[in-house]
Amino acid sequence: MASETLLTGLAPVIDSRTRILILGSFPGAASLAAQQYYAHPRNGFWRLVSALVNEDLFSLPYSERLPRLLAHGIGLWDVLGACEREGSLDSAIRRPAANDFQRLHHLCPQLETVGFNGQASGKFAPQFAAAGYRTVVLPSSSPANAGMTFEQKLRVWSALIGN
Repeated sequence: MASETLLTGLAPVIDSRTRILILGSFPGAASLAAQQYYAHPRNGFWRLVSALVNEDLFSLPYSERLPRLLAHGIGLWDVLGACEREGSLDSAIRRPAANDFQRLHHLCPQLETVGFNGQASGKFAPQFAAAGYRTVVLPSSSPANAGMTFEQKLRVWSALIGN
């Protein structure tokens, strides 16, 4: 059996105004190929966030989405910085290596809430709760999570901006 190639994730999208950080597990194949968060056309992430911030980020070119997301105080990253994986499913992840979150307090002094996009990233919620952040484990925005409608997902995702 051939060994799988070590994949490296995307850089964090954060700044000193970030109040909410959404963490995925690891970028899918489409996102890695495009070097863009949530690049798969059927992933509901950009539609969900657009509904949360009441601004159509989905229709913007990717290069314009990130500054607008940051302007709303929302950052993006993944819990894993590297792994081996065939395809895009979290269940196929091998040899995971977590990102270094130690500097978040310094880089994002206003960070209050960490949302986890799916159960795989949600496994990290206790470590963030222990660091003093409010945590919300969200239903995955992935097209593989077809068990919930967009509206059902949005109701849970709304907890990111609520109390």
